[in-house]
Amino acid sequence: MSSTPHISPASQFRKLLLSEQVEFICEAHNGLSAKIVQEAGFRGIWASGLSISAQFGVRDNNEASWTQVLENLEFMSDATTIPILLDGDTGYGNFNNMQRLVRKLEQRRIAAVCIEDKLFPKTNSFIKGSAQPMADMQEFCGKIKAGKDAQTDPNFSIIARVESFICGWGLAEALRRAEAYHQAGADGILIHSALSVPDEILAFKQEWGNRCPVVIVPTKYYATPTDVFRQHGFSIVIWANHMLRTSVAAMQRTARTLKEQEHLLSIEDKVAPVSEIFRLQNAAELQEAEDRYLPKGAEDTCAIVLAASRGKELGELTEQQPKTMVNIQGTPILSHIVDAYNAVGIKDIVVVRGYKKETVNLPNLTYVDNDDFADTGELDSLLKALRSKKGPAQDTVISYGDVLFNKYIPQSLCQESEDCVVFVDSNWQEQSSYARLGGFTECTIPNSRRAFNAKIYLKQLGDTLPQESIHGVWMGFLKVSTSAVTLITDIIGEMLADPANRKAGIPQLLQMLLKRQYPIRVLYTAGHWLDINSIEDVVQAGNF
Repeated sequence: MSSTPHISPASQFRKLLLSEQVEFICEAHNGLSAKIVQEAGFRGIWASGLSISAQFGVRDNNEASWTQVLENLEFMSDATTIPILLDGDTGYGNFNNMQRLVRKLEQRRIAAVCIEDKLFPKTNSFIKGSAQPMADMQEFCGKIKAGKDAQTDPNFSIIARVESFICGWGLAEALRRAEAYHQAGADGILIHSALSVPDEILAFKQEWGNRCPVVIVPTKYYATPTDVFRQHGFSIVIWANHMLRTSVAAMQRTARTLKEQEHLLSIEDKVAPVSEIFRLQNAAELQEAEDRYLPKGAEDTCAIVLAASRGKELGELTEQQPKTMVNIQGTPILSHIVDAYNAVGIKDIVVVRGYKKETVNLPNLTYVDNDDFADTGELDSLLKALRSKKGPAQDTVISYGDVLFNKYIPQSLCQESEDCVVFVDSNWQEQSSYARLGGFTECTIPNSRRAFNAKIYLKQLGDTLPQESIHGVWMGFLKVSTSAVTLITDIIGEMLADPANRKAGIPQLLQMLLKRQYPIRVLYTAGHWLDINSIEDVVQAGNF
């Protein structure tokens, strides 16, 4: 049974405490176990001091500081909507510490705290309990009063844990202390016993009656039928440490098996699948939030690298391999390109190869062969790559196999939501040789301070623009959005149906889009890329 999120945890816990039937809450010690407890149907959580300290790997002797416990509680609170009752040991100090504790618990939406009448630092009740001294009763009453005065939510509860039976003081002392704590403002009494039978707690309840709710922890008297607790009118039963103990036993078995057998086959079908961990972590919610709030990232983007041509301008360097495999500082150009894409999260990369295609063999890439590379152009290679893609369309970045670039280029392309986006280098006067990629560009406005926050679009592209109209040079990059991939594929198909376009390149595609008045978004840069078009470029690339 899940809680109602708009009802505060403190209100939910108060309803459990005052319920006319016995209620059950279960131990948890971190966010994951707390969520598991809630999913099991429990209406409340016991944040056990023993379990929290154990999962930290320290003793239940206040060795974990109260602020470390508080931080752990925050994760538990964030992971759940049901109320949490903290096992607050002795309140972590005097009345002043108690007041600060209550304020901090309320800030984290913790519903209640249970404190025990022993001395700080505490020792677990089941370790030589009879030798443990108890707190001064009046000092403990002052601590309860201080906690109640500090709370701002009237439903926040303080449970006073009476340790008289644990410490060997008997029923009379237990009743005396319980009454004093009740008068001091405690919302409930937790009566504790280390016996394997419930005699002490039943005797207490019979004498106590219904003065205020009584909570029990049947860890030692676990064989007692639950109906006995119902018949005696207890308020809440705490299953106090069993989530931790279960996990410890399971981890010990798994660790031993792995050490002995040195493989995973014997344990894989006995442990939770990784997908269940992701589910408990609510990974799907993050994916949805990323789609809603983050700018478009590159993880769902693919890249197409056109690398079918030889690059004969490099002479002997491309006699036995295409230009894309020429080494720059000992690494092929294609490898540098792949690294730049990978650096921004683009891992789905299709490479179109043709000349000496068997030499283009880097790992983790998808290859599409254009065996007609000698008689066709870039659009033929691009169409083959687009048609090779299986599954739903993706944002697609298209570039050349002989152009190096800074990761800033694909990163910026991926963050643009428009259907077609290109990069233009405004430093064209010093880079006129780059015009071979398809030409000079005229844009809606030149690269300037005014262009910094403006949306700029391509007006013209070509080699014959008058100099006064040139705003830069197209750098060989085109990003096509998911929604435009099919359209672009169809347009290329239409163009290639005309034999005159058999050797057409991407510049002709851009010109066709402009002719159809299809907007092409322009991003300006100055540098951050290098076209390998000569031996001198190969040398310069060593310092790129």
